[in-house]
Amino acid sequence: MLITKKSRVAAGASLAFVAALALSACSTANTGDMDDEMAQTPMTEQTTPMDDMEEMDATAYLVGSGCAAYAEAVPSGAGSVDGMAMDPVATAASNNPLLTTLTAAVSGGLNPDVNLVDTLNGGEFTVFAPVDDAFAKIDQATIDTLSTDSALLTSILTYHVVPGQILPEDLPGTHTTVQGADLEVTGSGDDLMVNDAMVICGGVQTANAVVYLVDTVLMPPM
Repeated sequence: MLITKKSRVAAGASLAFVAALALSACSTANTGDMDDEMAQTPMTEQTTPMDDMEEMDATAYLVGSGCAAYAEAVPSGAGSVDGMAMDPVATAASNNPLLTTLTAAVSGGLNPDVNLVDTLNGGEFTVFAPVDDAFAKIDQATIDTLSTDSALLTSILTYHVVPGQILPEDLPGTHTTVQGADLEVTGSGDDLMVNDAMVICGGVQTANAVVYLVDTVLMPPM
């Protein structure tokens, strides 16, 4: 299991944040509307053509101090770095034993009214993927809320997705997410941060996306 550096989120703070965020997320009425938005969102300027991505060595652009631990935890198979490069992103994530909670969240396993698999597999994206330890920081009451609040869950999930495939060298800076709010990437090399989340291992390729495993669930601004 990958070791994260963030402290656990306090239950009271999480519940207060969810209550505030729910007000801002109310315009996200259903997954179908968000699917349309994701399909229509233009590519970012800093993208890599799909043909070029297909020719890359799957390990060529890996960054992050946790890449060695990831390779040790998942050395081979469909969830490994080489294995993920063979499948579209939602499918690749579902094969990764470090991303079981995220997989449930995007595929209807957490909330049956939120299923983004086809949308994620159908475009080109940069995905910030919280590992299971990241979701473990969230208190159970918040998880229970997300299991019934479709707009809130969709807002949080799409805040982890940026249109276009962005390689690590182009990642630092401000990026507009599919959710609509911006996130900030700082640092470089093995010390990339996405807002307050650390990139454990990034530059992981899938057939249609670049994935950055992160140690904290990103929350859209209120």
